[in-house]
Amino acid sequence: MALVRILIDGYSLLHQWPELAEGAPRHSEAARDALVEMLAQYQDAAGTPVTVFFDGSGSRRRKPKNAAAGSVEVLYSHAGQTADDLIERAAHRFQDYGEVLVVTDDHAERDTVGALGGLVASCDHFIRLMNQARVELRENLQRHNRAEQDRFKRRQT
Repeated sequence: MALVRILIDGYSLLHQWPELAEGAPRHSEAARDALVEMLAQYQDAAGTPVTVFFDGSGSRRRKPKNAAAGSVEVLYSHAGQTADDLIERAAHRFQDYGEVLVVTDDHAERDTVGALGGLVASCDHFIRLMNQARVELRENLQRHNRAEQDRFKRRQT
């Protein structure tokens, strides 16, 4: 089955990525915006839709900066529920469409999603995947740009 969506526990990933939005508190709007921006870059490179979930208590539920159509989906839990609840529900609902990858460091959450048939990854592993995808995209763009420059130069002579 094909991977149809990546479901991210937003605060779990933020806590494992201190270099992201350095100096900003992990539950701040700035940290969430920085994470969503990095996830959008990864989504563009990987071609797999990404949904990031945040526990909503105390969070301002607003559209992240620079959010465009087709960008990363950002969801906040309501009072009486957690981001984990939303992730489990989404993982269950996507079962009929293909595999989902859930990214979290919450071991109980990973066990639950695994029991539902979903794939799971630790935050550290996913950060490495994201960084690798960004490097590969940058290299592909550089190769493409060099080829286009060479093609343009050949036409000019």
